[in-house]
Amino acid sequence: MSDQKQDNYMQGVVMIILSAFCFACMNVMVRLAGDIPSIQKSFFRNLVAAGFAGVILWREHVPLQVEKKARMSLAVRCVFGTIGILCNFYAVDHLLVADASILNKLSPFFAIIFSYLLLKERITLFQAICVGTAFAGCLFVVKPGFENTALFPAIIGVCGGLGAGVAYTMVRRLGSMGVRGPVIVFYFSLSSCLIVTPWIAFHFSPMSFGQILTLLGAGLCAAGGQFSITKAYTYAPARKISIYDYSQIIFATVLGYVIFGEVPDRYSIVGYILIVAASLVMFLYNRRAEKAEKDRQGENA
Repeated sequence: MSDQKQDNYMQGVVMIILSAFCFACMNVMVRLAGDIPSIQKSFFRNLVAAGFAGVILWREHVPLQVEKKARMSLAVRCVFGTIGILCNFYAVDHLLVADASILNKLSPFFAIIFSYLLLKERITLFQAICVGTAFAGCLFVVKPGFENTALFPAIIGVCGGLGAGVAYTMVRRLGSMGVRGPVIVFYFSLSSCLIVTPWIAFHFSPMSFGQILTLLGAGLCAAGGQFSITKAYTYAPARKISIYDYSQIIFATVLGYVIFGEVPDRYSIVGYILIVAASLVMFLYNRRAEKAEKDRQGENA
């Protein structure tokens, strides 16, 4: 690896870890905002993100027009992304911060499934094994059983990962259609606000000044996480650095312990290990497959 490529790789790693820290802080601030409906929390989070994306589009003179063929995919991304955020915020309010974070990180595995269902991308046996391992880890975190009072929010947390998986699949499709990232972020954030506005209008819960500041802080952290991860992928491709996104689980666990005194039980820890291990193995497998493909192309050149 050349010095320039090595520098880009390291900058990409730093930016994706910064993104993971921002998203962990976002989840903590969502919890710190207190007894406010999750829908209301999501509104403020997306309002800030829409503002940031709008400023970037304005400064870079990026047109908002989206080609007709991409509009349905954009709509699906907006709807399922909104579902993902609402479910994630509900899970953050009712589970350990680390548990809610790891359930949301099931999204790459859901993305594999929906890439097969929606984009007709083939699933290899190895990918199927990794997906199965990740969902086995999910069972350790969810701990299904009628005696588990956290079962319902845990299932909601899984649904959050599912919603995010569908959304990321649509982002993949939109990227192949030439739709730029800030445009996707802007439409998603704005539409998420509009979707929940009717509910906000009739069920708005009064907030203190401190709660408003906390939610705005959550929005700033979300925007920081979104743009950090976008920057990371300009330095290095996802296949080389995406595994570092799971550092969010470490940040979430530490912040949850320091701020809320939360300690994951042994079943949750086993679940974390299985999910992260499945992600790591798939990451290494993809890198090896990519290297093998380059070697074959070099031989045929």
